[in-house]
Amino acid sequence: MKKIRVFLESFRVRVALVLIMAMFFMALASNLIVQQFAIHAQFAQLRDQLKAVASAVALTIDPDMVTAVPLNRDGVRDPAYLSLYEKLEDIKQNNPCVGYIYILKKTDQKNILRFIVDPDPYLSKKGSTTAYPGDLYDASRFPNMIKAFDKALAEDEIQTDEWGTMLSGYAPIRDKQGKSVAIVGVDMMASDIYRTRKAIHERVLIVFLFGVGLSLMLGMWFSKKITESIALLAEGIRRVSQGDLEYKIEVLGHDEIAELSKDFNQMAEDLRESHRKNREYFYGIIRTLVLIVEARDPCTRGHSERVAEYACKIAKRMGFTPDKMEMLHQTALLHDIGKLGIHEQILRKSEKLTPEEWEILRSHPVIGEDILKPVFLNPEMLAVVRGHHERYDGQGYPDKLAGEDINIFAQILSVADAYDAMTSTRPYRDALSRQQAFDELKKNRGLQFNPAITDTFMDILGKP
Repeated sequence: MKKIRVFLESFRVRVALVLIMAMFFMALASNLIVQQFAIHAQFAQLRDQLKAVASAVALTIDPDMVTAVPLNRDGVRDPAYLSLYEKLEDIKQNNPCVGYIYILKKTDQKNILRFIVDPDPYLSKKGSTTAYPGDLYDASRFPNMIKAFDKALAEDEIQTDEWGTMLSGYAPIRDKQGKSVAIVGVDMMASDIYRTRKAIHERVLIVFLFGVGLSLMLGMWFSKKITESIALLAEGIRRVSQGDLEYKIEVLGHDEIAELSKDFNQMAEDLRESHRKNREYFYGIIRTLVLIVEARDPCTRGHSERVAEYACKIAKRMGFTPDKMEMLHQTALLHDIGKLGIHEQILRKSEKLTPEEWEILRSHPVIGEDILKPVFLNPEMLAVVRGHHERYDGQGYPDKLAGEDINIFAQILSVADAYDAMTSTRPYRDALSRQQAFDELKKNRGLQFNPAITDTFMDILGKP
């Protein structure tokens, strides 16, 4: 007994016990923080993305067609219903993770809505749940569904009804006077969310158990190193919990604590990869919507791809890094997403636009920024979308920025966009020749366009 007491009272054992307990609670706290952050961030991002998708879809819906659908079972054969059905079904088929997409309107009864369009009657298999025009739906279980007639919302929690367990987002469909006539709903099935959470729980458990094991092995031999490593881990947890998924812990030595640091870095890398995949998926959704915009007018088909190619050639010649070129390429592909909010009659009008129509058309950079803001958190991408119609002399829109106050990539995109627009046929004019387009670039050098960027682009294209 005396030997045991002496052993437990030794400095080495005391330090080892303190370090073991400290490591135990540190591992527990860090893993809980990372777990909660990962789950909360993933769920919050998913809600924002659902709102963005619902808002983008709502902008493509013609409110007159919505009000024209007969509210009875024969309504599924009405031309207005069929047109809306084809549009919703096309979006659903191109986005496999979208479980349901539908249109509902209010009734005189509290919390009771009425179906306008639901693609399922055409797709459902025997025994599945369907909804026809005029069918009533009790929305009391979905509090944000009623509120969505005022603004785009997503449910705060995963909900269950007769269609299944899902997370839902909604956006209002407004007429020309801005009055909400219906809402479009987008449901995402919960299975993907549950799988992600399960993977996070498993990884957190593995890292926690590994940390406890290391704390038992280290003891008092590496007390100083353990203290230093704990400080590094604490800094990593703080940075990751604040959203810095690019942060990496500096690995010191080749011992067990260094291995724990590597595992932490791997976990942060996995979170970054998950974040990247989610953004790529929703980038694909937004890109699909851009293609829908261009498909509405044959004259603009392929416009975004050509502009992106021109812009990247300019950026490469000017010495920008591959990361910046990739950012510019992705942004160029999406720069006209705001035209989803512009009526087709204005976009395809062959006569001169009225001042009111010009004001509407000039709002598309701001609309584009608003559509992308919930999904793309990179402020530079949003600045390029918002500023691609600014002029070097300060006479552009929407903010009348001038010179170097305009984002450099927005200035590059402005030159590439203008050249492709000039050399493409539009409803109001024929395409300019290459020489005519060059003359316009020279004429507006230093006025509409940055002189250095204009010279670089003309050098890339070569003499006509």
